[in-house]
Amino acid sequence: MAARAVHLARSTEQAYVSWIRRFILFHRKQHPLNLREPAVNAFLTSLAVDRNVAASTQNQALAALLFLYDAVLHAPLDHVAGVVRARKPKRLPSVLSHEEVTRLLAGLTGQSATIATLLYGAGLRLMEALRLRVKDLDLDRREIVIREAKGNKDRVSVVPQCLVPELAASLTKWQAEHAREVERGGGRVQLPTALARKYPALETAWGWQWVFPAERDYRDRVDGKHYRHHVHESTVQRAVNSAARDAGIVKRATCHTLRHSFATHLLEGGYDIRTVQELLGHNDVRTTMIYAHVLNRGGPLIRSPADGLLGPGLCRPPAAEHTPPPPRPHR
Repeated sequence: MAARAVHLARSTEQAYVSWIRRFILFHRKQHPLNLREPAVNAFLTSLAVDRNVAASTQNQALAALLFLYDAVLHAPLDHVAGVVRARKPKRLPSVLSHEEVTRLLAGLTGQSATIATLLYGAGLRLMEALRLRVKDLDLDRREIVIREAKGNKDRVSVVPQCLVPELAASLTKWQAEHAREVERGGGRVQLPTALARKYPALETAWGWQWVFPAERDYRDRVDGKHYRHHVHESTVQRAVNSAARDAGIVKRATCHTLRHSFATHLLEGGYDIRTVQELLGHNDVRTTMIYAHVLNRGGPLIRSPADGLLGPGLCRPPAAEHTPPPPRPHR
């Protein structure tokens, strides 16, 4: 209930519960009120030393425990010090070339192709695309409003022109099917926070439907009603992985790689970094600067000194043929 009260994302809530359970099991099922700062230090240090977790993983575990003591137990921890911190390596994102993106998208079909194109064309995270509702998609202005994105922020991105006819046709077909479901007493979607109690009619309103709905509805365990969910993320992930493999792409090519490629290709096209920052929804421009680092590393703009030895295509001279010395004259 504490997580719902502060409107944590469902995925964050599940991650916090998992870390709290692991923390309690690590200390042999002692009650957290009996485990204070030293116990938290020991758990976090064990993650770094024994489990060799990434820095982001350790930070998530710390956030979960701070939330437990602060919002659930109402016994905030003092300063947590002395933790062996996991080392955070500096990694450059994997970025596909234009030709590689073309090959990958060509290997996709159906909703997966549309979603993947939107990830690349608008720079969306996968769940941002899947949770897109009809009311937040403006095809006339070619705008997408991403609601409650990372950090619980809203932002606006662009709809690729190439997707406008396809999305319009898909929504027209889906709207007719939704109207038939409403006539049969269905056509519901779950609403955020308390909107379902305040405005029950919104459950079946067209504007609140998912842009990418799942094929079947499901029965909620709590209220017993049938709802329509959006496409599951694993469906798109498997499709993208399979398409990348079939296209012979040896780089790491995932759904999030398409977002990295969007940012890098915009910078290559001459857009300023502040524009890219706004489209990606980054708080700090330093986060966006990593894509500038990708552009500055190697590539066709830097000429290797080896290329100037003997001309293009020749880095080493050919092996000289061995010619025997002339015979000595007889004396």
